[in-house]
Amino acid sequence: MQLYTFRSEAGNKISKYHSILASYSKVLRTEEPTNIGFIHIEKGGVVGYHQAPVPQLFIVVNGEGWVEGEDEQRVYLKSGDGVFWNKGEGHRSGSEKGLTALVLQSEELQAPS
Repeated sequence: MQLYTFRSEAGNKISKYHSILASYSKVLRTEEPTNIGFIHIEKGGVVGYHQAPVPQLFIVVNGEGWVEGEDEQRVYLKSGDGVFWNKGEGHRSGSEKGLTALVLQSEELQAPS
């Protein structure tokens, strides 16, 4: 048995895109170009505006926060809510109270039905 932690303190700080108080904890990588990981956004944190390098599914698993797309309209999310971005789609995310999101990224990823 191997134990792992995916808590924010075990993650890597997100320093790109003018991000603030945010970290990323990768869960695994498959043979196909697929990444599954957690993004931890601390209280008052932001993952700055950027274009999705591949299709992405962002699912809030703890806490609450917001996302903005290219239209800059803020949408609030809480645990159990998710958002899908297509490759190249601009977006940013943040939280006033803190959140953890499970993130799936892959060239082959398609929006849930």
